[in-house]
Amino acid sequence: MIGSFAPVRVIGLGNVLMGDDALGPWVVEELLAGWDFPEGVSVLDVGTPGLDLTPYLADATAVFIVDTVKSDVPPGTLRIYDRDALLRHPPPPRLSPHDPGLTEALLSLDFAGCAPRDVVLVGVVPEKIEKRVGLTPRVRAAVDRAGAEIVDRLGRIGLPPRRRPGGPFAPWWEAAV
Repeated sequence: MIGSFAPVRVIGLGNVLMGDDALGPWVVEELLAGWDFPEGVSVLDVGTPGLDLTPYLADATAVFIVDTVKSDVPPGTLRIYDRDALLRHPPPPRLSPHDPGLTEALLSLDFAGCAPRDVVLVGVVPEKIEKRVGLTPRVRAAVDRAGAEIVDRLGRIGLPPRRRPGGPFAPWWEAAV
């Protein structure tokens, strides 16, 4: 699997059955529904890979990750972290095998010599992570802002997506409820 993706990757992390934790998959699905991405860009919902995140990051030139983040700001707030900010602190204790393991994956790939040069985490502070389908209103409102941040950053590196015409969007897990 390593090296089988485009050199620039947009990765959504999260569990669609755990409320606001579905932010990453929501943003990925909305991006795929509304934009055409140039060759060289992969847009992936990888769910909750835990330490298996490493293959999705390996050998990339740039990676943009969308996930919920802990912060002492109101739910729905967008937080942006670059590679240096992510690696500034030691890896936090892993509370579950599904925790993303982003810091550990980046450190492992640095050691192996195949880490992405540019990494940006586009995070949104969740309100409720609990067993249920659907985002809270404040986090749902942040989906468009997070997607716009990804589109903007792709444009900055010379890989702007093209807007696709379309109407209202609902991901498959919301439509199935």
